[in-house]
Amino acid sequence: MSAGDFYFAINATFRFIHDTWGREALLEYWTSMAQEYHAGVTDRFRQGGLEEVQRYWTDYFAHEPGGDVAISLTSQGVEIEVRDCPAIRWLKDGGREIVPYYCQHCHYISTALADQACMTFKLQGGGGTCRQVFGLKGE
Repeated sequence: MSAGDFYFAINATFRFIHDTWGREALLEYWTSMAQEYHAGVTDRFRQGGLEEVQRYWTDYFAHEPGGDVAISLTSQGVEIEVRDCPAIRWLKDGGREIVPYYCQHCHYISTALADQACMTFKLQGGGGTCRQVFGLKGE
């Protein structure tokens, strides 16, 4: 099993939660995942600031199979330009039907991470290409 096969599992998990318990349950799942499972990431962001956000996402995408992602620290914050999402690429190449709300997990999880770290998060796009920005509150 390849590391990318994890995308098959989460795509199916998102579909199961949504189809069994509804959209609100799926949103709660993503938010809880950020608050509980990723609590250590939030601590890193809070302590290390935007430099740690950049470091974290650079390392994260360096270990993801395929994709085309650029991460930079700018005057706006940490900008993550996803030109070819590794997850969407893996699912498409694997012939999977991608749940239509798949990309929303990035919005909900990263928003919760940013909120807890006293940061902001914005996401534009989806479906395999997007722009994500982590910034500092009040700037």
